[in-house]
Order: sequence, then structure tokens, then C-alpha cells
Amino acid sequence: MARTPFQVEVLTPEGPIFSGEVEMVSTRTEVGSIGILAHHTPLLGMLAPAELKLYLSETEIVSFAQGEGYIQVADNHALVLVEEAIKADELVREELQAQIDAAEAAIAESEPHTEAQKKALRDQRRAKIFFGILEA
Repeated sequence: MARTPFQVEVLTPEGPIFSGEVEMVSTRTEVGSIGILAHHTPLLGMLAPAELKLYLSETEIVSFAQGEGYIQVADNHALVLVEEAIKADELVREELQAQIDAAEAAIAESEPHTEAQKKALRDQRRAKIFFGILEA
């Protein structure tokens, strides 16, 4: 069943990653998974590292590993602002494993409840989630 398309933009600090019409957006906020269809009620949410899926049609899906960020939905338009968005098929196992190892070393070296530890934990979470996207 075809759905009504709507405009979506995915932006990172490096620039636009995607701009076009989709039938659905699927991602994860800090409070759970979310699916966005055309004419969605206005929304502003914090995004967690996850797989961002843009459904161009029922059979064509563009998939990204998304970092932390925000999603805004208004006036039949979705804006996804994220620290990074990497096409799922461009993830590199060795790089992600090195990031996991570095984050775990930083966690072990940091003092509990410090900003350094919080950053290392965020980096570990992100790298493990991206690794899971690669494995799927």
C-alpha cells in the first residue's frame, strides 16, 4: 500500500546527508522507537544513536547509522539534525571495534561520575550500536 510522501532533510555538522521525499521515517529517540508518516503531529525529540531508516517506497529503504541529535516534525516536513549519519553499508568493522576498544580503555581510566567518564560511556554506546547495525 503506497503512503503519502513528505519532505525529509537529514543534516550533520558537515552538511546535508539526505534531502527528498519519503513515505516513512523510522528511528529511535531517547524514550523509544518512532515512526513518522505524512501529516504527523508536530514533534520535537532527542535522538539516540540508532539506525535511521528512510522509506522511499515499500521496497526501497535508505539506512543510516545515526549519532545523537534531534528530530523536528512540522508542516508535513521532518528535519533530522544529528552529529553524524553514516550509510549502513559504509560502516567499517575494524574502525568500530577500535572505537569500542578506545572507549572501554577511556572508561577504565576515568574517574567515576566525571565528564570524561560520561563521554567515554556515550562513545562506547554509539560504537556498539553502530556495530550492531553493521552486523544486522
